[in-house]
Amino acid sequence: MGLRRGQSDTRSCYSRVMANQLQEETSPYLLQHADNPVQWYAWNKISLELAKKSGKPILLSIGYSACHWCHVMAHESFEDQETAQLMNKLFINIKVDREERPDLDKIYQTAHHIITRRSGGWPLTVFLTPDNQLPIFAGTYFPKEPRYGMPPFQDVLRRVETYYRENELEVRSQTKKLSDMLENLDQSSEVNHENLDHTPLKQAKQKLGEVFDGEYGGFGDAPKFPHPTNIEMLLDAWRNSAEESDPDLQALFMATLSLTRMANGGLYDQLGGGFFRYSVDRYWLIPHFEKMLYDNAALLALYAHASAATGDALFEKIASETANWVMREMQDPEGGYYATLDADSEGEEGKFYLWTQEEFESLLDTDEAKVAGEYFGLTDGANFENASHLYVAKSLDSLAENMALSVAKTRELLDHSRIKLLNTREQRVRPHKDVKVLTSWNGLMIGGMAVAARCLVREDLAISATQAVDFIRSKLWNNGRLKACYKDKRARFPAYLDDYAFLIHGILELLQYRWRSEDLALAQELVEVLLSEFEDDIGGFFFTANDHEPLILRPKPFTDEAMPSGNGIAVQVLIVLGHLLGEERYLRAAQRALAAAAEPGLRRYPEAHNSMLRGLDAYLSPPEIIIIRGEPSSLKEWRRFVHAGYNPKRVCLSIPTNEKNLPGLLADRKPQGSIVAYICRGTECRPPITSLETLKKELVPVKQTHN
Repeated sequence: MGLRRGQSDTRSCYSRVMANQLQEETSPYLLQHADNPVQWYAWNKISLELAKKSGKPILLSIGYSACHWCHVMAHESFEDQETAQLMNKLFINIKVDREERPDLDKIYQTAHHIITRRSGGWPLTVFLTPDNQLPIFAGTYFPKEPRYGMPPFQDVLRRVETYYRENELEVRSQTKKLSDMLENLDQSSEVNHENLDHTPLKQAKQKLGEVFDGEYGGFGDAPKFPHPTNIEMLLDAWRNSAEESDPDLQALFMATLSLTRMANGGLYDQLGGGFFRYSVDRYWLIPHFEKMLYDNAALLALYAHASAATGDALFEKIASETANWVMREMQDPEGGYYATLDADSEGEEGKFYLWTQEEFESLLDTDEAKVAGEYFGLTDGANFENASHLYVAKSLDSLAENMALSVAKTRELLDHSRIKLLNTREQRVRPHKDVKVLTSWNGLMIGGMAVAARCLVREDLAISATQAVDFIRSKLWNNGRLKACYKDKRARFPAYLDDYAFLIHGILELLQYRWRSEDLALAQELVEVLLSEFEDDIGGFFFTANDHEPLILRPKPFTDEAMPSGNGIAVQVLIVLGHLLGEERYLRAAQRALAAAAEPGLRRYPEAHNSMLRGLDAYLSPPEIIIIRGEPSSLKEWRRFVHAGYNPKRVCLSIPTNEKNLPGLLADRKPQGSIVAYICRGTECRPPITSLETLKKELVPVKQTHN
């Protein structure tokens, strides 16, 4: 199926003859299909014009390189000569990488939901009218033969084409109605900002409590996703009440139980670090084996924050190991972070990660095999495809007690076992790695690394994040605009809302660990593009820029999905920069976005808008801004004190004395003596502080007030 699972880039003469229109693309996902007998096209003006001239409907297939069921459908149907001939005869076939074109994915996933009344996923299969790309019919995976209650793909192809050809007028009428429904989905209404209050935050926490799994953590039943924005909101709810007489310990319990169960389960790679995409069961035992950069970015920051909030050594360990995995396996030598690791290797899902008892006994000595087998659950028997996926079955303390060993000896045996097992695993055929660099996902990982650098006191993580910022600046930022994707020395696709918002967020997190004036300048330039090219007049931000390719819909998404809402992150960074620089335009834009999201989103479905809710909380209870000016040797101690613990509403920049020409309010934060700190909470600022003892007294936690 093209290039995947470690296959060479060298193609046979037969492959070159059969190559379709995807052979010049850079997306690893599209290149996986470049040798299909299907005459695939990329989404571009040429392919859309071809469809219009031919009169054939478009078969749009959207997926990504690490998607297991995308691989299954490709092997069953797209590599099959008979199916390919039928597709080529009846349709203009367009293949899209959803990671390169999230704009198209958002639009047609929404259309799929309207048509089928079911949630979507990948592969996404949508049939479109040839002239205006409106959906005729939609589905996800279709099997080659009747299976899972679904018709065979060839039957679907014939039925859709026949229906379109024989009922074109009716189809046109239906697609027009669908188009109208799509247009109405993201319509915002102007709301008086004075009506914004903390009510949605309280409602969101209540609704999360209703679906919380009190035994295994997480929310809902299988399949179970990490939902880091939910847990982040719960940590904030606890922290906001921590100084009150009745702190919200239930919120803390929900957050920490979820984090503990995920860390000890098979959702986490117990040998190599990093998280898989989701669990197929309630217990976090068996994952879907893809590893996505964005999941790990959010979870890295979350575990680092949880470590700072609770002092739990497990959370610190997971954050540290995840960061190590990212730097070891997912960072390009030039600095950017790669996108994904495939779920499959050697044609089988999860094979790279699975073990048998016999392998343990052959690789480890007797004591190691006994300890590791009990700890990782192998003694409970196979749990996936006649093999075992590792998870923490017993705590170290209970294991030591059961085996009459000291905890130190048990840990030593386990550490030795891990090293041997990981070294052996490294010799296996590795899952395919999608090495494209996505600006938005890099922005999230820059932020995750920066948070972990602060919370874990690890400079190497900040260096890693800085390298990624420099990569984006040099490869993806040109003439005042971002590109969304980089691969094979090509920067492609005009950047989306998420690219701008997530990158600004990452830069602001990194500035709190170390100061670089050029990074703040970049963040300001990005914000100006955000306001000029993405903002809706009535509030909120469109997913695409004003000069983006015209599509059937211009989404303005407020809800969190697998990643946080671009609108939610935009609100958060605008509030921070607005207070940091004294820039009222930023604060007014954040206010307009919150007002636009209030109905129906924040008020009716608050639990689906946690990123927006975090912005709402920051708007109602402005952040504490701390600016420290001094010599580098003095700054380090003060900065470490300010960053201790979990203070999500605290933003601290440590700026060396010799920095000149600072923007906005920062220009007024002038050096005094060897070191000085300026503290502002909202519009209230304290006198300059020149001693660490005074700073410590001033930063005694401030009680949060809620309406």
